[in-house]
Amino acid sequence: MKELKNKTISELNKLISEKRETLRHFRFGTAGSKTKNVKAGHNVKKEIARIMTELSIRSREKKA
Repeated sequence: MKELKNKTISELNKLISEKRETLRHFRFGTAGSKTKNVKAGHNVKKEIARIMTELSIRSREKKA
């Protein structure tokens, strides 16, 4: 969480797009076969939510 606070908004947007692409590959990769780490998708979703929360906090601080 601390590393997210040190990043700029553009870096966070780039990171969130990378995580969404990772999640997309995970979803389509598991459609045909079993994966070894079934929690990977859940963990990526949590990381995306953390990044979005940080972006939301920053936008609220900017408005105030």
